[in-house]
Amino acid sequence: MKNFKSIALALVAFVSFATTAQTGKKVDASKSTINWVGKKVTGSHEGTITLKEGTLIFKGKKLVGGNFTVDMSTINTTDLDGKGKANLDGHLKSDDFFGVEKFPTATLVFKSIGEKGKGVYAVTADLTIKGITHPIKFDLTVGASTASTTLKVDRTKYDIKYGSGSFFSDLGDKTINDEFELTVKLAF
Repeated sequence: MKNFKSIALALVAFVSFATTAQTGKKVDASKSTINWVGKKVTGSHEGTITLKEGTLIFKGKKLVGGNFTVDMSTINTTDLDGKGKANLDGHLKSDDFFGVEKFPTATLVFKSIGEKGKGVYAVTADLTIKGITHPIKFDLTVGASTASTTLKVDRTKYDIKYGSGSFFSDLGDKTINDEFELTVKLAF
């Protein structure tokens, strides 16, 4: 009888540990997409950037964490071609914008997550661009093997002030919006 109680207690302890354990699900970078849109007074530009790596962390079926690294050298304009595309891609990679040579990656690390219901989570994360970290909030929709979000980033918080009407008063129709938008689709 004593052995039976010991076995039962060990089984309960194992099941308790197993149900509270966290599982990291690696994001498939080759099947995931990040699209960006940057707007200016006279229009907008759009493109892609590549996820280098990422992990979503679950406790059971509940999202409890995540961390991601983006390869900034992959900034790619998709609404232009030829010389215009090459010029804009080069400018976005330069020190005027993302300083890719010195800062080849950007990171996003989840700090807190609240459930909103039906697979939607309110996420507060630390976003690091150009070595500068600021909190950012967004909703993330999580399915069985996918997650998606759209978030707005204020580039001026990361010392990207080129063409910003918040810092320069004589730009006229060359003013570039401070915020850019990212639409992210993750596969895991």
